[in-house]
Amino acid sequence: MSAKVLTKTAAKEARIEMIEDGHGTQAIHDTVVAMRAARRSGSANTKTKAEVDLSGAKPWRQKGTGRARAGYKSSPIWRGGGVVFGPKPRDYSKKISKSVRRLAFRKALSERINEGAVLTIDKFVVPELKTKSFVALLKKQTDARQILLISDAFDETTFKSARNVKPVTLATASDVNTEQLLAFEKILVTQKALEKLAERTRPSHGREATE
Repeated sequence: MSAKVLTKTAAKEARIEMIEDGHGTQAIHDTVVAMRAARRSGSANTKTKAEVDLSGAKPWRQKGTGRARAGYKSSPIWRGGGVVFGPKPRDYSKKISKSVRRLAFRKALSERINEGAVLTIDKFVVPELKTKSFVALLKKQTDARQILLISDAFDETTFKSARNVKPVTLATASDVNTEQLLAFEKILVTQKALEKLAERTRPSHGREATE
């Protein structure tokens, strides 16, 4: 059975809290920027004149050579010397509140539903551990190339069969994030996963959010 497009009416019937105005656009931007910043290693490092492994002796005597005065070989003006104002290890992560992350998730999901990019299917299970079987089953649902497949859980056969299909990413409904919702041409969601996504769009009342 081929996948069906999740319409706004069907989404509301599934109790997904839709955002149909411009509200939440800035939350998406802030959340995606924070997620990408958190992935930066921040390991770039240069040595200052105090850290380079060079002698502290003067390269030549102070007077009598006709050349400009030079105090030490580790000066930044010399090859192999220290670096002025170079990068140092740092933490690029940004703090985003749970409410902003939750709003961004709702907005991103709403936008993709409005675009007709979200498809629903009863379940997605590969019968045998073969990449070919996974691709064949996927093509029965959509002809899109870049696909985000969301389920409540994946069995080992399905998960391993999908490992070598690079344009396709598998994510559980509890772990999928805002950036992933925006990154793919189509989003294929199982019915059980749709219920979980609906829960994540509703007010948490203190529940820990992972959006």
